[in-house]
Amino acid sequence: MHPQLTLCTFVPSEYLLQSLSKFLSSERFVVHTTDSEPEFFALIEEHRQYLDCLIFQDNGSLPPMSNHLYEQGILLPVVIFLKESEAMTTLVAANRQSEGARITHGALPENLQYLFHSAELQVSTSQLPEITNLIDQAIARFLYLSPFCSLPHQSATADGSTELTQRNFLMHQQRRLSEKLQERLGYLGVYYKRNPQLFLRHLPSAEKHKLLENLKLEYCHILLKYFSADPDLNQKIDRLVEKAFFADISVSRIVEIHMELIDEFAKQLKLEGRNESILLDYRLTLIDVIAHLGEMYRRSIPREF
Repeated sequence: MHPQLTLCTFVPSEYLLQSLSKFLSSERFVVHTTDSEPEFFALIEEHRQYLDCLIFQDNGSLPPMSNHLYEQGILLPVVIFLKESEAMTTLVAANRQSEGARITHGALPENLQYLFHSAELQVSTSQLPEITNLIDQAIARFLYLSPFCSLPHQSATADGSTELTQRNFLMHQQRRLSEKLQERLGYLGVYYKRNPQLFLRHLPSAEKHKLLENLKLEYCHILLKYFSADPDLNQKIDRLVEKAFFADISVSRIVEIHMELIDEFAKQLKLEGRNESILLDYRLTLIDVIAHLGEMYRRSIPREF
């Protein structure tokens, strides 16, 4: 097996391709480059058992390419170099963070449209010198991507069996990549670590209060939409859980937030003369959120070999 990370790139710009090859020339990577779609898919098929990350330049042809990869059962970490016009409007929200300190793993901000999955990393060509770090970020996001996330190929009318198949497909790809990284590169547990300076207990009082209030507000929105047909519900849960995870917020704190909101809802229902027993159903919301958060913490624990 190759000891390096194996990459496959689709970069039509000759200048960008040459620059990318220069920055990826270290012994850490095996790189397969192309500016041709047929050649790209041929490389994917030939090396699919070894691939760890895909790198694209957005030239307008990525949606059908993502469809083709999805149909072939290929779901991997992705870095996309955007067109400069698009980068100017989207990257401010997505890439202010640097070196993983404040990265939101597993989801793009709400205002960004994703092409492959919500853990893809959309960047500007000006960030090309940071490509090795960007690859690390893309892999980190992918490994933390919730199996309950939305994929661009999901249909709002998809039945339960289709959704279950998609979730199993994603978890299989994540497990395959995680095990491969551990075996080939010696990673123990999660290779990408959280920043302790961002943990709730280390924040100044004002920032701590603001973070908890934001979490409570997001959780309230989830409760209000939980039994609706909101197609973005899973992504909202993902974002809440990611914030909690990277702030090292405990499950018990999430339970406290849930109970505070349920108490507030109960008081409102009493004032309106309505039966509050309906609130018992929202225990399912708490179970759902705790399951997501518990899975993220489980993945962060180093495994014994």
